Amino acid sequence: MKRSGDSEREKRRKRRRLLQELGDQKIPFLGPSDRGFQHLWDSSYSGLLLRRSCSLPAELHGRVQAALLTLRRKGCLLKDLVRVRERDVFTAVSRALLGEPGHTYRYLDTRLFAIPWHSEDAELKEGDRLTQCAKAEAEAKAGEEGDTESKHSEDSKNSEGGDSESRQSEEGDTESKHSEEWDIESKHSDEGCSKQEGEWETELRHSSEEGESSQVKQSVSSAAAASGHSEGKCPGWQMEAVSSKGTEPVGLEAQEKPVAQLKHSLSDYHIQDKEEHTSGQGCSQPSPPQVCTGPVKFNVTLLNYMDPAQMSQLKEEPYYGMGKMAVGWHHDENLITHSPVAVYSYSCHDDKGESSEGGSGEKACWRIGLKVAWDIHTPGLTLPLESGDCYYMRDDLNSTHQHCVLTGDSARFSSTHRVAECSSGTLTYIQSRCQEALSNLHTDPETGSHSLLTLQPTTLQNCEEIHNEVEFEWLRQYWFQGQRYARFCSWWTRPMEQLEKDWKLMETMTMLFLATVEEEGQEGEGRRELAETLLSALTDRHQQRQTWRDRCHSSLAQTLPPEEAPVDRPFWGVDDPSMPLPFDLADIINRVESLLWRM
Repeated sequence: MKRSGDSEREKRRKRRRLLQELGDQKIPFLGPSDRGFQHLWDSSYSGLLLRRSCSLPAELHGRVQAALLTLRRKGCLLKDLVRVRERDVFTAVSRALLGEPGHTYRYLDTRLFAIPWHSEDAELKEGDRLTQCAKAEAEAKAGEEGDTESKHSEDSKNSEGGDSESRQSEEGDTESKHSEEWDIESKHSDEGCSKQEGEWETELRHSSEEGESSQVKQSVSSAAAASGHSEGKCPGWQMEAVSSKGTEPVGLEAQEKPVAQLKHSLSDYHIQDKEEHTSGQGCSQPSPPQVCTGPVKFNVTLLNYMDPAQMSQLKEEPYYGMGKMAVGWHHDENLITHSPVAVYSYSCHDDKGESSEGGSGEKACWRIGLKVAWDIHTPGLTLPLESGDCYYMRDDLNSTHQHCVLTGDSARFSSTHRVAECSSGTLTYIQSRCQEALSNLHTDPETGSHSLLTLQPTTLQNCEEIHNEVEFEWLRQYWFQGQRYARFCSWWTRPMEQLEKDWKLMETMTMLFLATVEEEGQEGEGRRELAETLLSALTDRHQQRQTWRDRCHSSLAQTLPPEEAPVDRPFWGVDDPSMPLPFDLADIINRVESLLWRM
């Protein structure tokens, strides 16, 4: 969902005013070694919570981290070609979305389709190639290194990848190198993922036949969940310790539990901390009445990877002098109000998974930076992250503050767990919308001919809006990302094929609508209203199609390998993308405009 022009102008006005007031000065910020750090955290950043890696079982760290490395080796983490200020740019980080079956997550005019992390659907078990590959590799790694098999997949709508570094939150949601605004908000449309509060407590069930992709997903969940019970210690500050829940051993089912364990542990800690800790050394006290209460069920997780050594240009943090940024200042959007974001962080030297800690010489660690939104008087805060640490953004922290991700010397993975708002971002939702539109189409059982059941302008307008939604929010979003989903799992293949069939029927409905408008003998005012309704829908469709076609053939898109290159789809020839549509939109628009002119 795009911000309005008025919103953008107001944002820029506020930015100019603050920068004029700031002048050439830098705003102060505090880190753990600075005097007053703990007081600043408690007083101005109480919604931030850190859980140290030491509270998480080493066995679980191993499985989660092995899973992340497996996903990277299998080529499952990819850079997104997103839209920023009317131009396409590649994200600085590589990522993948895992989550509840049929969920999506939208940011920067890009809809990501979740690789399901658990399902009892036999078709998923048969078709999930990622699962099979990941499982095989994980088992091999387990044989060599013991219990190092891992999976990382969890959801939270804003964690490091949702909260702090997932862009979709941090790393994706805000492309810092392409944004120079004071307040760079990550754009997440309402078409992300959503679950009702009552569903958040639903337990994940993992089938042992889902393979390593399931295991990877579960390992990730386990780590995030378990990391919620860590104890943080740093010079001059410390975090409260929370007992860690044990992990369940053994068998394929146990190998598939890490993701669920990670997710559940993170969710449990969010509630346990609120119940047990009334003050927290670096933890937040419960805020006044919240929208999100009780056990939390993350519905998606963004897995992110970035290696600073492979980045030719990293933007300097401009207001505080905090250092180089992987993700610029932003709020995470498209989340259930006041829901927490949980981020699991893993730093490594290379794809072999060697720890970034130790070795010859000191290495700069990754950090998160926070600031009060639109405030140049409150000092900023930076929090270093060791490999295996997890942090939360809770209560209203994400809405009242902004955060960024500051690069370290080593490569880093993050799993950013979110409670995404998905009221219009699930497969179930768009399928129901299709049925709503097609309910106005009658098909003669004998001849197969079609006709519209009602010619009410409001009904026809709604059908055309659904038509556009299916094409531009689902089909073109899916195919713009090439064959990436078919490569990793087959879950989305059949649903998208069905959506394309429904779309073709809606194209037929548009032609029937046109025939009605052009039919002689229609009442004057009623005919004009129908023509204006049709013209508005077609004009919007024509403009959007041209934008998507331009994006598919842009110079940046042409740099992608064939399997990732955008596809200009949907089209009428299922096996022949060169087959043209049965009608020319520009020609139809001219016909309707001429008709209106004669009325």
